[in-house]
Amino acid sequence: MSAEHAHLPPGVEVVATLPEAAGRIPAGAEARTIRVTLSPGDPGAPPHRHPGPVFGYVTEGEILFELEGQPPRVLKAGDALFEPGGDVIHYQGANNLPDAQSQLVVMMFAPPGSPVLTVVGEEELAERRHLRVTS
Repeated sequence: MSAEHAHLPPGVEVVATLPEAAGRIPAGAEARTIRVTLSPGDPGAPPHRHPGPVFGYVTEGEILFELEGQPPRVLKAGDALFEPGGDVIHYQGANNLPDAQSQLVVMMFAPPGSPVLTVVGEEELAERRHLRVTS
């Protein structure tokens, strides 16, 4: 435990920090708390982007998570996640378990009234294929 967290009361745990987060939050943004629940084997939303940064935590199961410029990875219950939003494509946020539900809770910082996500079209996916990291 770091010295800055040494005086937390019992039961309080800092799971993850992101020191540079403030610089990524759009001016005038609102904070949104979003819970995503995926049924067994659910592929999640198609490739998309978010209007602002997303910081969250897997609360149940396993999520196959893939952002543009990063290899796909499996996040398990207890793991934190971050995506910068804006121009970065979120390729996958699928339930990695074929026989159990998975869930995550995220905080999104976005301009008021903006959509939670915008699906990316096939043409743009083809144009940006070179930015996708395959494992």
